Amino acid sequence: MTGPGNGTAPAPRVTLAQGVRQSLTLAWRTLVQVRHNPFELTDFSIQPIMFVLLFTYVFGGAVAGSTDAYLQFMLPGMIVMNMLFVTLYVGQGLNTDVTKGVFDRLRSLPIARWAPLAGRIAADQVKQAWSIVLVLAVGLILGFRLGSPGIPGVIGAAVLLLAFALAFSWVAVLVGLLAKDAERVQIFGFTSLFPLTFVSNVFVPVDSMPGWLQGFVNINPVSKLADACRGLMLGGEVAEPVIASLAWALGIAAVFAPLSVRVFKRKI
Repeated sequence: MTGPGNGTAPAPRVTLAQGVRQSLTLAWRTLVQVRHNPFELTDFSIQPIMFVLLFTYVFGGAVAGSTDAYLQFMLPGMIVMNMLFVTLYVGQGLNTDVTKGVFDRLRSLPIARWAPLAGRIAADQVKQAWSIVLVLAVGLILGFRLGSPGIPGVIGAAVLLLAFALAFSWVAVLVGLLAKDAERVQIFGFTSLFPLTFVSNVFVPVDSMPGWLQGFVNINPVSKLADACRGLMLGGEVAEPVIASLAWALGIAAVFAPLSVRVFKRKI
């Protein structure tokens, strides 16, 4: 059927249910690509295992007096750090799809315009869940022990981490859309996320740092999230760091989601 007066077929209307199915299909496409890109599997699987081993056995005795004590302190923060770096794959994958013309091909198909972006973010949530389970499993093998909250606390920490990862994904989306190539997205990670995670309480207690630095560390969202995960997994204060982490997540999403959508609409 042709449209009135212009001789062209009207664009097919995509329902919300169809858009969701298309997003899940594209998310599966992203996950399957890991088989063909083993370096990505190395980054979000082998690299965090190496970090856990190195920090536990190289710095554990010096920081906490024993590797077991340091593992109890460090592992929740390591899961937080790994979550932030895994989120970068949203930006890298999105940048590759845009610069290599994949989005141009998808745009010619009768799918929702937001489906490719939603698929990328959904795939990232699966990768995040895998990385959380992987790092926690390695920690348990090395001697990490859960506190009184037990399994419900672990589930609560995982839900909080996935919620924060979903919000932080918009930062990666914006960087991926603005960067000229995927390598520049990775450079962003090293130049911004490494300082943000190391200037926090992920690896050392706040009171071991100079007084002028403690103020920033105490308001750092990475520190808040690490404290929340420690409270949920080991026991201790939970309400304040969880609320602060959710507030940071909402703030990040409120700022970067509209910016990312605006750039996305201009690019696609």
